[in-house]
Amino acid sequence: MKQRDIEGLLPHVFQQTLRDGGPLNALLGVMDMLHEPVEKVLANLAAFFNPHTAPDMFVPYLACWMDLDRFFPLYCAQAEGLRRQSDPISSGNGRLRELIAAAAFLSQWRGTAKGLKCFLEIATGVEGFQLIENRDQDGNARPFHVRIILPGGAEPHRALIERIVAQEKPAYVSYELESGPTISGGEEP
Repeated sequence: MKQRDIEGLLPHVFQQTLRDGGPLNALLGVMDMLHEPVEKVLANLAAFFNPHTAPDMFVPYLACWMDLDRFFPLYCAQAEGLRRQSDPISSGNGRLRELIAAAAFLSQWRGTAKGLKCFLEIATGVEGFQLIENRDQDGNARPFHVRIILPGGAEPHRALIERIVAQEKPAYVSYELESGPTISGGEEP
């Protein structure tokens, strides 16, 4: 709010006492300066709610709204007001932005092979995850089990992948992660 706008809100008796260099003028000038940062944010408020345009420091907050903070609990546990020195997830803030944008889609497919595969690919930025259901490493039937074969380039994000799989798979399903080359003939739902 500009100084002239604030002056218009004052009672008439105060408006009559306004003079250049007077204490009330100085006070209104300070009020004008204090409103400026807030007005800049409000003028661009829509950008804060778009994961692709939000400031970097606001992205983890958006992730909390979308229930994605469960994948980076140590980051969120840091005291408020401390400037965080690292990205919330190992694949970086850009991947977190993509997860936020896809959160509604991912929530529709939660608990399914399709949803888990999409989640892993979006979170890591690496494509080619294979999910082989109801089979162990030897190809024997194993009900309620999924083998997840990590593509090349996904290994640095293994801790993140384990957190995602543990929380996104159905509770009754066991799993194992395997690193290695892509296996042909895998069943992919």
